[in-house]
Order: sequence, then C-alpha cells, then structure tokens
Amino acid sequence: MNTYTTLVKFFQDSGVFIYPSILVLALGLSIAIERFIYINRARSTNRKMWDSILPMLQAGKFQQVFSITAKSDTAIGMIVNNGLGRVKSARNREDIDAAMEEGMMEIVPRLEKRTHYLATFANVVTLLGLLGTIIGLIKAFTAVAQVNPAEKAELLSASISIAMNNTAFGLMVAIPFLLIHAFLQARTAEIVDSLEAAKISFLNLVERVKAESGSGK
Repeated sequence: MNTYTTLVKFFQDSGVFIYPSILVLALGLSIAIERFIYINRARSTNRKMWDSILPMLQAGKFQQVFSITAKSDTAIGMIVNNGLGRVKSARNREDIDAAMEEGMMEIVPRLEKRTHYLATFANVVTLLGLLGTIIGLIKAFTAVAQVNPAEKAELLSASISIAMNNTAFGLMVAIPFLLIHAFLQARTAEIVDSLEAAKISFLNLVERVKAESGSGK
C-alpha cells in the first residue's frame, strides 16, 4: 500500500506533461510484447520446419518438400519453396540463390517490422521528460517572481517536483526501451543468420543431389 501511495503521489506531482510519456510507455510496451512473441514464434517454427524437411532434402525428395513448404507460412518454408520452384528451370546455382533471395527480401521486413519504433519512443519520451522539466522550472521561476513570500516555498516545491519527476520518468522509460530494442534486434539478426545458413545448406544439398543423380545416369 505504501508503494502504491508513493506511485500515485509521484504522478500527481508530475503535472500534465507526464501523460504523453505514459501514452508512449503504453505504446512501446505493446509493440515490445508483440514483437517478442512474434520473433520467438518465428524462431521456433523455423527450426521445426527445417528439422522436418532436412532429411527429405538429403534424400532428394524435392517434390515432397515442395508440397509441404507450399502450405507453410514459416519463413524457412517460403524460402525453400522459392528455391525448389526454380530448381528445374535453373541453369546454375545463382538462379536458385536469386529466387531464395526474393523470399528473404519479403521475410526480413516482417521480422524487423515495428522494432525501430522502440528506439524512436525512447528518444521521444526523453524529450517529453525534458519538456516537462523545462515547464516545471518556468513555473518555479514564475512562482519566485510573482507570488507573495508565504506561498513561495509551496509553489517552488511543487514546480521542482514537476521538473524532476518528468526527467526521472522519461529516463526510466527510455533506458529499458533502448535495451529491449537492442535485444529484439539481436534476436532478429540471429533468425536472419539462421535463414542464410539454411539457404546455403539447401543450395549445397541441391548441387549434391543433382551431381549424384547425374553420375548415377
């Protein structure tokens, strides 16, 4: 109860400029949670899909893999499907690679979607805190200059509370947002690297299977 009372008093003493900061906090948290769930789900489903189709690719069952990946909405499924769709008509490895790169160009923006807003929100909430601080200091100087001595201490204290509370809240929101942004970017880069590694493995498998089928003839 004491903590709750402290929080209520903190926001009451922060003035109206704390509310835009709270709105930015709510928006940033919703984006961070959504991105965290999406990226973790993408990471898990990609791994499961690759583990399931890899033995079939190694066995040269390309048509079976093509049927499975055509129904999949996973990133790795789309990339492999693009590559398999070009295998028959491809003259060389670069043609298949280009088809898979087209899939990558579609998938990577989905992984990075909205993550950059967290860094923007960190900057915005810091500036909002600075704005609240300036407004509080203006009120403090106005209080000193215009009111009678009996009211100066109370108004000065309230104005300084507005200034300090806005600064503190802005920093308390901005620092976690920057850390979350860095974490999500690292996770996204990890998925992109795994897709690139899977693409190279796929190309090598296709070349090996083609070479074996050619030598078998």
